[in-house]
Amino acid sequence: MAQSDFEELVETFEFLDDWEDRYRHVIDLGKALPNMPDALKVAATKVDGCASQVWLHITIEDGVLRFIGASDAIIVRGLIAVLITLYSGLELAEITKINAVDELGRLGLNEHLSSQRSNGLRAMVNRISDAATV
Repeated sequence: MAQSDFEELVETFEFLDDWEDRYRHVIDLGKALPNMPDALKVAATKVDGCASQVWLHITIEDGVLRFIGASDAIIVRGLIAVLITLYSGLELAEITKINAVDELGRLGLNEHLSSQRSNGLRAMVNRISDAATV
């Protein structure tokens, strides 16, 4: 089960009438993300499989995963914010139980992202899941 912040995001998306409003909300979430330091934008944090430049810096402390991210594409930056809402701050065992496809589907992302964006989102989810299972 997703955490309460993600549940609030689902409720917000249900309230928004059409996909364009939801799309703008994802962009706003991305704009609100703190900037990732350039020193963390290195090969080890770069996510392969994304059409745009994407970096995720993942840390695990006391069995809890946290991450920050950056992208050169505004919508992808928003998708990073959505993933932070879904995953960041959870214990590793909780992360492995989350079905990201189902959870993100609750936002309608599956139907409204281009195939390139969907592939990139999947690559980010895989990076987070891999970090949680190490």
